[in-house]
Amino acid sequence: MKVLQVGAEVFPLVKTGGLADVLGALPQALVAAGVDTRLLLPGFPAILAGLKKPVVVYEIGAAFGAARVRLLRGTVAASGITAYVVDAPYFYQRAGNPYLGADGNEWPDNAQRFGLLGWVAAQVAVGGLDSAWTPDVLHAHDWHAGMACAYVAANPGATVATVYTVHNLAYQGLFDAKDFHLLGLPIAFMDPTRLEYHGKFSFMKAGLTNAERVTTVSPSYAGEIATNEFGCGLDGVVRSRGADVSGILNGVDDAVWNPAADKDISHTYSATDLTGKAAAKAALQKTLGLNADANAPLFTIVSRLTPQKGLDLVLAAIPDMLAAGAQLAVQGSGDAALEKAFTDAAAAHPGQVAVRLGYDEPFAHQMIAGADAMLVPSRFEPCGLTQLYALRYGTVPVVRRVGGLIDTVADADDTALQADTATGFMFGPATREALALAVHRTVHAFHQPAVWAQLQQRGMAQNFTWSAAAAQYLALYRELGAA
Repeated sequence: MKVLQVGAEVFPLVKTGGLADVLGALPQALVAAGVDTRLLLPGFPAILAGLKKPVVVYEIGAAFGAARVRLLRGTVAASGITAYVVDAPYFYQRAGNPYLGADGNEWPDNAQRFGLLGWVAAQVAVGGLDSAWTPDVLHAHDWHAGMACAYVAANPGATVATVYTVHNLAYQGLFDAKDFHLLGLPIAFMDPTRLEYHGKFSFMKAGLTNAERVTTVSPSYAGEIATNEFGCGLDGVVRSRGADVSGILNGVDDAVWNPAADKDISHTYSATDLTGKAAAKAALQKTLGLNADANAPLFTIVSRLTPQKGLDLVLAAIPDMLAAGAQLAVQGSGDAALEKAFTDAAAAHPGQVAVRLGYDEPFAHQMIAGADAMLVPSRFEPCGLTQLYALRYGTVPVVRRVGGLIDTVADADDTALQADTATGFMFGPATREALALAVHRTVHAFHQPAVWAQLQQRGMAQNFTWSAAAAQYLALYRELGAA
């Protein structure tokens, strides 16, 4: 079986969120399962720099407004996975964020930039751009690659199976209707049953309506996006797909997230010997300027600072946390108001609250390893990877009862503790009071060494592997008739 995975990010070359981790790990897991898997990525500077032994597969020429477009093939140096790269300097050779300009606004030509990505993916799948390799399955990820499914659907002779994975329905790739002609699709696709969305067109909707099967990154999120509360205006489209929509839980890359062998943390440790975790906590407290107090439960957040993540709840609950004797450390960047609010909180509570703004992958490992508990209070969460990493590192997650958090964390109520199935703490309403109660429950457990050790051990024993996810994707591909 031959599978083409299409997306805009791949760890460790380009990462703005969990999508990169998925595209960094899932192809490797599929290859390990015997699937001939390749990636197709946009030619961002870091991706070109990380492409080993690139060769030109096809000189496409002018396309989508770019004067020169080429299809390259090489291997991702970090993983050895074969990758195609759309080399279009006019669109992709830009500094900074892949999707936003220096002013924080979306690049005005994103419809062309990512329309090109989808079009090239379809041409590889049905147009024979690489005469030596044609996939049985085209698997597109999130809105950036959603158009690939539409371009395949527009080709009446296409035999490739198409799968579309929603990583976050809130980001929909919406563009003005006047730009539809730039996509080169038949006008019939500018229809409410295809791409049209309230007078605009949506790349996310292109994937939802044109792929043969739609997946999300957790089973609970698959159900949630069919509801008005979590459907982001597309719940009707999701419901119309019925049983074609399912959820497959993301996994953890054990080669990257392993506290016993993690080169980014100050002290390694394992489930059978947690000594190094205490040392990692002390080192993190020192690095962040927090009080050196082993008895103060240290809560950390590693996240994009956006309203989705429920971080306003954390800001409101800081007084409750500090009154309970806890410390708080935050790493992330994003919304300017949230960045300032956390910076102000750190200035107001030196030694108790610390903030590290910006994206720093090695330091994220240190934050997760050194923490006692990890806060993930999201208003919605398609899967969440941070809580999976926390479990792997014996860091107890404190999460809201939504999406993939439901599927991955078992609340430490009395029944679960007695049955030894508890792995963390959950709360329901998106309120300060609900979060504060969960924090107090966590602090109470922290001060009971036997209970805390039980939570850590059970969490570290969880088996959220990419091999399990790959097996489910493989079964899905076979359902679609892929050999």
